[in-house]
Amino acid sequence: MPMPQRLALFFAVQCAAFFGAGDVRADRPNVIVVMTDDQGYGDFSCHGNPVLKTPHLDRLHGESIRLTDFHVAPMCTPTRGQLMTGVDCLRNGAMNVSSGRTMLRLKFPTAGDLFTQAGYRTGQFGKWHLGDTYPYRPQDRGFQETVFFPSSHVGSAPDFFSNDYFDDVYSHNGVREKYEGYCTDVFFREAMQWMKRSAEAGAPFFCYLATNAPHGPWYARAEDRQPYADQKEMVAGFFGMLANIDDNMGRLETFLTESGLKQNTLLVFLTDNGGGAGLSVFNAGMRGGKVQLYEGGHRVPCFIRWPDGALRPPGDLASLCEVQDLLPTLLDLCDVSTTTKFDGLSLASQLRGSDTPLPDRTLVIQYSRMDIPAPRFGDACVLHGPWRLVSDRELYDLRSDPRQSRNVLSQHPDVVDRLRTAYRKWWDGIEPGLNQREALIIGSEAENPVLLSPADWEDSFLDQGKQVREGLRRNGGWNVEAAQAGEYRFTLRRWPAEAPGPITAGKPEEKNTAGVFPAGVALPVASARIVVGDQSDEKKVAAEDEAVEFTLTLPAGRTQLRTMLLDAAGQEIAGAYYVNVHRR
Repeated sequence: MPMPQRLALFFAVQCAAFFGAGDVRADRPNVIVVMTDDQGYGDFSCHGNPVLKTPHLDRLHGESIRLTDFHVAPMCTPTRGQLMTGVDCLRNGAMNVSSGRTMLRLKFPTAGDLFTQAGYRTGQFGKWHLGDTYPYRPQDRGFQETVFFPSSHVGSAPDFFSNDYFDDVYSHNGVREKYEGYCTDVFFREAMQWMKRSAEAGAPFFCYLATNAPHGPWYARAEDRQPYADQKEMVAGFFGMLANIDDNMGRLETFLTESGLKQNTLLVFLTDNGGGAGLSVFNAGMRGGKVQLYEGGHRVPCFIRWPDGALRPPGDLASLCEVQDLLPTLLDLCDVSTTTKFDGLSLASQLRGSDTPLPDRTLVIQYSRMDIPAPRFGDACVLHGPWRLVSDRELYDLRSDPRQSRNVLSQHPDVVDRLRTAYRKWWDGIEPGLNQREALIIGSEAENPVLLSPADWEDSFLDQGKQVREGLRRNGGWNVEAAQAGEYRFTLRRWPAEAPGPITAGKPEEKNTAGVFPAGVALPVASARIVVGDQSDEKKVAAEDEAVEFTLTLPAGRTQLRTMLLDAAGQEIAGAYYVNVHRR
């Protein structure tokens, strides 16, 4: 989408947020979507976990319609983009956790856009992971109030460098601010305070509350970890983080009840992919976990509750469905009309008790791998009824084999042919746009300067603060678009500005609140080079230099930016992990 169209969409949403969208009915429900990170289907005591206790989530389970054949992507960004747009991740562009493939394509309106346009107040709290810079941040995509951290987890490469889950620095509406408390407590607290203000203003709200927990590193509060001290260290941390999430779900329930909001609030709880650190304890009888195409990688819980919504009674709803269905469903239930096209289907009729089944459907689960970012034909799970075609090589019938232990591909050629035909039709529809990359905007009035991090290197995986400390010898280019012609200053760093240090130097091991940051490795950097389009420059790096600056005059438009840290022989060591770009 050209820059003028991007800006037109952005300002249309902002005007709707500021002036309101008229005709906002007082009986429209509030909407809360809570999504946790790396919590698998088996990480609930109501699902049979023999160790973990989740009493508040168990109660919500009992009060909700449970989607028991509900599927997401096996990795976080793809699921989040599908939730926000109702569109398959290989179509919407947010298909990977890094590698320049996290940005949600601007032509797709988000839940924030659509609910804002319908007159809702919209807030996003916690993990976003659909773009760290303008125009991909949550505040650029329809959310009026945002408290979030960049990239994949607290402690990622572009995150505030000393963040350790306790008293961290997050971005509040585009400005970094320090928040007291444990990360999950902060996101729930800030969300509830915002919901209270929204309710007092008399407006319905849409709240997207996405925790970073229980994603690693598994830093839990001591009191939450203690009941699981007899487990392996990472399991104890993981379960402690989940216990804290459960406590916060209890606080949310108390808030909704005491504020009188519970009855007319549509609450959705789901997780972003299959399980992680808890798989060794319990996996609800499934095979596989996070990043895998087996059932344990993508079948997750989804609880839906709306006491005043005239929904069917609480219980299991076994229709085959996916995360792309949630946005059209929520819009339908909230009587929000839109001309937006979705890959998902509305489940509203089924949730209201209709006996009419969903259309017979074949679903495809595919995303971009970290090690091979360009999606490959056949690297998918194709779902139809009880059948699962995995990687085009394995077929499972869940009716007789829920653990997916018997490959029956050769025994059912008719089923295989049907699933392969459906997959080929789906692939042909998305393949032409697979490698159309979104650009990072530099020089815009909306964000100037802008910080570029290695999480957005094209098809090169480096998104962890730990990898920066290790001095991982990797590089990649940034796809960028200069919003305006002019003089641009590029400041290259090995260490981020908030944790300064010489480009050549390492850092000592550092104890944090719940663990240890590993030592930072020294790199033998002698010079730095920058290449922007057909322009390049190189400068020597002295032992004491913390940054290297280059100034280039750029035309408006799209190009590629690449940096190199070089040794004394002129050999490339790595890219500059951090580049601050400022249009002067």
